[in-house]
Amino acid sequence: MIMSPLPSDQIKQLKDIFTRFDMNSDGSLTHLELAALLRSIGLKPQGDQIHALLASMDSNGNGSIEFEELLEVLLPDLNEEVLINHDQLMEVFRSFDKDGNGYITAAELAGQMAKMGQPLSYKELTEMMREADANGDGVISFSEFTAILGRSAAGIFGVTAA
Repeated sequence: MIMSPLPSDQIKQLKDIFTRFDMNSDGSLTHLELAALLRSIGLKPQGDQIHALLASMDSNGNGSIEFEELLEVLLPDLNEEVLINHDQLMEVFRSFDKDGNGYITAAELAGQMAKMGQPLSYKELTEMMREADANGDGVISFSEFTAILGRSAAGIFGVTAA
């Protein structure tokens, strides 16, 4: 197993995506499964590029890609993007967390949404809070904030269960 600088929740997200595209659940991706996975994350490799990529990624030479092999190839690119995204997410989170206590309250969420020209009804506000507040403590932590945005992005990019 590779020692990764990515947080374990991000490794888990990647593993979940990998598992969704592993159609026969054998722990590896064929060239067709790899192509589908790459397309789901916005890459559009051609047929010959897929075969070349598969050959270069297949470090154990078995003709398919295991999760560790995929992670090894994607990690340098993902690591940089993840750090940028983390900083951007933290900046957005702080714009909602007006008192700087590390949590977004319903009042802070409503105030910031109104300021952005998207006022929420009471029903919309309670629904957003209920969906985002995974542990039910009445506030949204940074991890809950990133999780809800991650689920939204997964839906936008078509990384839903096939």
